[in-house]
Amino acid sequence: MIQTNYNPDVLSCLANLSNDEVFTPPSLANDILDLLPASLWRDPNVTFLDPVCKSGVFLREIAKRLDRGLESKIPDRQKRINHIFKNQIFGIAITELTSLLSRRSVYCSKTANGKYSVCQSFSSEQGNIFYKKMKHTWVEGRCVWCGASQEVYDRDDALETYAYNFIHTDNPEKIFNMKFDVIIGNPPYQLSDAGHGRSAGPIYHEFVNQAKKLKPKYLAMIIPSRWFAGGKGLDAFRDHMLNDNHIRMIVDYENANDCFPGVDIAGGVCYFFWNRDSSGSCTVVNRTGDTEIISERLLNEFPTFIRHGQAVPIIRKVLARNEIRMNSQVSSRKPFGLDTTIRPTKRGDLTLRWLKGEGPYSKKEISVGKDMIEQWKVITSYVGYDHAGNPGKDGSRRVFSKIEILPPNTICTETYLVIGSYDSEMFAKNLVSYMKTKFFRFLVSQFMYSHHITKESYSLVPVQDMSITWGDKELYHKYKLTKSEIEFIENKIRPMNSSSNRLADD
Repeated sequence: MIQTNYNPDVLSCLANLSNDEVFTPPSLANDILDLLPASLWRDPNVTFLDPVCKSGVFLREIAKRLDRGLESKIPDRQKRINHIFKNQIFGIAITELTSLLSRRSVYCSKTANGKYSVCQSFSSEQGNIFYKKMKHTWVEGRCVWCGASQEVYDRDDALETYAYNFIHTDNPEKIFNMKFDVIIGNPPYQLSDAGHGRSAGPIYHEFVNQAKKLKPKYLAMIIPSRWFAGGKGLDAFRDHMLNDNHIRMIVDYENANDCFPGVDIAGGVCYFFWNRDSSGSCTVVNRTGDTEIISERLLNEFPTFIRHGQAVPIIRKVLARNEIRMNSQVSSRKPFGLDTTIRPTKRGDLTLRWLKGEGPYSKKEISVGKDMIEQWKVITSYVGYDHAGNPGKDGSRRVFSKIEILPPNTICTETYLVIGSYDSEMFAKNLVSYMKTKFFRFLVSQFMYSHHITKESYSLVPVQDMSITWGDKELYHKYKLTKSEIEFIENKIRPMNSSSNRLADD
């Protein structure tokens, strides 16, 4: 009997700190490092910075490559290792714990100058993996550097403040007093913002912006894909990224589990490769399970980033007709000015639809959406059907959890959006039919990077003549979609009666 001993890489076995501070598997780190020119590994002068060290995996894998690449230039192994660790690789840890973990995985010792450190050139315990506990700078309840909430993060010194070194300074180059050729890492994704229900605001874009200010030759970071559509704190970042033609590649995982097994990140994750000295169109790689689709395109062709290359020609055909689009008629949140806490009253001349049923409500309490009260209204939930906005294991979505018609004198809370309102019940029924088509839901799904479906999610959907009952066959014919384009839509969108992701409708 032949016995095989399995010695897994410890960095591939780490449990994540949270869904917002995710450890990078070694295989993924190497996929990203493969994007860099091979000549870098033979250059004893090139410098690397991971400004968001968690496990030290990037620095460790960089050191391995330099060790092999510099063998002919620095034949002595110890001298080569000393040179690499002292002069070429640098890191800034995100917490004290991750600084210790990173030094252990990079230097093989919790202190850089320890007895068992593989590098013999350091006199300090930190070596080139820096960490210093920082404090936020509060102005009107927010940190001026990262926007963190004072209510949440102005805490006891014994607790972690998440005041990250890299973005809490106007010039992080001062930390090591040098410039860097390559900046690479996986930043924290969000911080609690003390909003309604303890919501969270994005922070990863601050690390990308800071890294670009340092003007490295190459920049690569793993970040959530929610920036594709902008939204909460990300509109300016999205516009900047879409118009930056130095982004030469984006590798996108619509389902974050395909990149980080066991991690649930709404909207998926991606990593990008930025080249200071090269510009042009971007190579977009969509990875779903074992499949990979590659397209070459300009990122700023549309106001939002279209995730799938196969969707681009479909959207071009739809927009080429210059029709009015549905976002012009879809209500904003709180179509009748009523938030989710509002409940029916004991008596009233209207019927109020809320999450768990209906009941009376007084018309005199309504100051918004009065023109819709006497009409037939088509509503759908503000929260989509698909968990966290992610597709199912087969890559398909249902999009809407439910679509209903509210008769005259029936209103709703902000649990729902009003998609259209009409004097005719027939028009409302035809809108329902239109919304249930795969064509309609496919266009809405291009904006699904979270569990919410907002007014802007309807920006690509054309308004149709609602005196006509629309089906997919008629819509495919109208927009002259090819067989392959139709197959793509059919594979991406499930029938409305499908419930493979959830047990039942909301």
